[in-house]
Amino acid sequence: MTNEIKKAFNGDAWHGNHVMQILNNVKPENAFNFFIPNSHSIAEIALHLTAWTEEVTSRLMGNLADEPIMGDWPVPDKQTPQYWEKIIFNFKVANEELIRYCESISANQWDDEINEASNVISGKLITKRELVSGLTQHHAYHAGQIALLAKF
Repeated sequence: MTNEIKKAFNGDAWHGNHVMQILNNVKPENAFNFFIPNSHSIAEIALHLTAWTEEVTSRLMGNLADEPIMGDWPVPDKQTPQYWEKIIFNFKVANEELIRYCESISANQWDDEINEASNVISGKLITKRELVSGLTQHHAYHAGQIALLAKF
């Protein structure tokens, strides 16, 4: 499990460039632009990724599932190259903390259920494995969005 989130974050992802490579290739002057009406900026997507990475770590640690502390779609405080670098740094730190925690989970704990309300559709709780797998997919999905927006 840990290997998959590592690949999506900064490894050899099967879908293409990993999220860190994509973020590092974004020109700071483009990070805060809204290239498509009624959509999110690259900076907002990066903040969203950070928020949910932190929330997944919190859930893995046994905390109740909740909306991320930063909110679902945080709005950038500033629109400067320095703030863009801070956004990338915070995403990196959040993923490194998640990976460190994942590495402490033993093989027989990955199928343990996490502390959250039942899934509305199935009525079944999700496991640590499903949670990290979902975040890996989330990283890949938004990496694709950022890569496309960065081409504008």
